[in-house]
Amino acid sequence: MSEFEGVEDTLFIPLTARITVSKKFPEYFFDQKALEMEDLIKDKKIEENSTEYSIIANVARCYNLDKMTKEFIEKYGKCNIVNLGVGLETSYYRIDEKNSLFFEVDLPEVIELREKYLEPGLNEKLIKGDLFKLDWCKELDTNLPTLIIVAGVFQYFHENDVVEFIGNVKDIFENAELIFDAANKFGNIYCNFYVKRTGNKSARMYFYIDDVEEFAQKINCQLIECRGFYKDALRILDKKVGLYSRTAMRIADNRRNTMILHFKL
Repeated sequence: MSEFEGVEDTLFIPLTARITVSKKFPEYFFDQKALEMEDLIKDKKIEENSTEYSIIANVARCYNLDKMTKEFIEKYGKCNIVNLGVGLETSYYRIDEKNSLFFEVDLPEVIELREKYLEPGLNEKLIKGDLFKLDWCKELDTNLPTLIIVAGVFQYFHENDVVEFIGNVKDIFENAELIFDAANKFGNIYCNFYVKRTGNKSARMYFYIDDVEEFAQKINCQLIECRGFYKDALRILDKKVGLYSRTAMRIADNRRNTMILHFKL
């Protein structure tokens, strides 16, 4: 499917999901840029080995992150939106807020692939680098209100790496918030099974959160919100999706199998 292996290769999973849902359920989520990149998906193994639920799960994360990003921009006006581990994410085009500054950070080989298919916008900057080394912080005004988004990334690291990263970021920014997705232990087991099923056997997920409040104390940050993935998906899609998908979405939200965490740094 690609020249990438391991964690980098997983960037094709959310792209496939955004393409699929944009075709099947545009009333819930539509991503024109993702559709324009469909030729990138050379191997259909991801789509063939994905359940309806897992496809919606990938897009539900994007749907909620878009909403939360727009709320942050509405609150602060001119601000930094930082996507760490951006991959082939196309949220910049979906959100389309020209008054904000978007910074897209990922490993050099991923950014080089992105540059081939996604021309940076006037208020968008691509940064090659390791998000944990924090060199990307030098590329933006850390005094501006800043929203840092880490989607589908922390799971591939250990908890001590994530906690250390958050502590280091807190020391750099004056007014920043952090949003990232996480699973509990059960959700983590499911996610590892799903990634292997799509054909990627080298990207192991380690990080999960069973107690959100305890984790907030561990990183010494204010928890703004713990949001489930599927409230709007269940309302908008209703019986357009299968019974298994609806049941799995309700269980995931009720048991915090998957969640989006929003912290004040």
